[in-house]
Amino acid sequence: MFLIQQMAMVVLNMKNMNFKDFYWHDSVIKNIIINRDNPGIKDEIKIEIVWDDNDERVNVVFEGVYWVRMDLNFGIIASENILRGYLFPSNDKDLINLYSSRKGFLDDIKLNVYEIELNSTGGRIKIIAKSFRVEKL
Repeated sequence: MFLIQQMAMVVLNMKNMNFKDFYWHDSVIKNIIINRDNPGIKDEIKIEIVWDDNDERVNVVFEGVYWVRMDLNFGIIASENILRGYLFPSNDKDLINLYSSRKGFLDDIKLNVYEIELNSTGGRIKIIAKSFRVEKL
């Protein structure tokens, strides 16, 4: 029980951080998991990352995912290093298009636009979700 409490405290402490505040540059993506165990209720994307500034391994978990675009390149013998992480403003064209396509059904839901730009392969991961959290592994 004590371990569960410690883990909850870590998640809560890091949840208050802004997406842009993390040290993204040269951190490495190790794994990406799309969780749709309960579609429409629990739609999550977990990205396992090793932070470059301290070698800490974490899951960045995007919760309440409504849209994702992954432009990934494979066949390159290199770690999947991150160039930068973005939090886009509410006037992002993909966010506007998502709200428009749902014809008012999402108007009461605040969504955020996150993007991780990859350095090694030139790829991008763009996610529209309610929130994110960071879990230490």
